[in-house]
Amino acid sequence: MNDSPVALVTGGGSGIGAAVTRQLLDAGHRVTVTGRGEQRLRDFADSLGNPDGLLTVTGDAATYDDVQNAVGRTLKAYGRLDTVVANAGFATHDTVADGDPSGWTEMVLTNVLGPALLIRASVDALKETRGRIVLVGSVAGFVHGPGNIYGATKWAVTGLAENTRRQVTEFGIGVTLVAPGRVETPFWDGYGSLPPGHLLTADQIADSVVWAIRQPAGVDVNTVVIRPLGQPV
Repeated sequence: MNDSPVALVTGGGSGIGAAVTRQLLDAGHRVTVTGRGEQRLRDFADSLGNPDGLLTVTGDAATYDDVQNAVGRTLKAYGRLDTVVANAGFATHDTVADGDPSGWTEMVLTNVLGPALLIRASVDALKETRGRIVLVGSVAGFVHGPGNIYGATKWAVTGLAENTRRQVTEFGIGVTLVAPGRVETPFWDGYGSLPPGHLLTADQIADSVVWAIRQPAGVDVNTVVIRPLGQPV
């Protein structure tokens, strides 16, 4: 019987999620990866050689039926769930005073509702393993930016992490908020170009996610803020 730990990563087909998945697989975990793009997930699995310990599930992180399906399929395939990583999210890269409101609803639902749905769908399984919830936030969830609606969603994630910790710690579940600064990922595709200055890599963020997941029993790392050296805010 395979009793290696199991993780579920939302938005895991690219960027930080993909890097976390690769590192967890290398560390001996079995991993379920979700995403809205079936082809992207298939290509990602192909790039890893379609390992036995990787399950891909197409679905929307902001739709509860899809999130429940991902958790259910993980439990059916692997028999347990030790970690969930709420990584799915994106930015419209505009502002409250002059932006296009047509993109805001999807951003708020994905970035804020999505992590809450994942917690709700997975908490019973995590109680069984005394597992861990990892929320991928942002430095923008700690530092105000002029008119930054994406930042407002990440402030919500910052609050959700601590609100969740205060409830689930009595169940033996750990909660970690990982808040990156500027990272070179597809996040910037809608921005038009990469921002100036030194950028972190997705693997550098994944290092911290996996470090938090692999802490000894009884240790709860709660907030990790990671900036590239030279990022002033």
